[in-house]
Amino acid sequence: MALVVFLRGCNVGGQRTFRPTLLAEQLKHYDVVNIGAAGTFVIRRRTSLARLRADLSSKLPFETEVIICKGSDLISVASADPFADEPIRSDSVRFVSVFAKRPRCLPSTPMSLPADGEWVLRVLAIEDRFLFGLYRRQMKAISYLGAIDRLFGVRATTRNWNTISTIIKVLRSEGS
Repeated sequence: MALVVFLRGCNVGGQRTFRPTLLAEQLKHYDVVNIGAAGTFVIRRRTSLARLRADLSSKLPFETEVIICKGSDLISVASADPFADEPIRSDSVRFVSVFAKRPRCLPSTPMSLPADGEWVLRVLAIEDRFLFGLYRRQMKAISYLGAIDRLFGVRATTRNWNTISTIIKVLRSEGS
């Protein structure tokens, strides 16, 4: 069973910068695949979560939250294609937020932020530890993405749907 590692808040706005390719090289004993620049990795070799977290923390030059999920869980929730009914628009971005743990209280979806007026962020669906949504290409979107933690009472990290699609391709190519 492959694992997917999401580092929270890395290589964003010049904060907590590192080179993911170098980290992947240092973790090659896990048969790791680096996905993009934000700190997203597929771990293809079996290992314990504790050992993986310890290795990550010893190799990163800073402290950061590490969110790990099973690759099979990600494939399962994404296979429902939560964006199937949403037209692809040039002014919006499809995203997935991964929660550190499943939120206790889940609002009904879809949900728009702000609640009144034109939406900047829309939550389309929440499945287990995964939130699927859209945000408009506006500076205000950053503050709404940052509010996901407060709204759900659980820490989360966000990736573009294209990144999630790439992760799923890697997982499927390995039969994870």
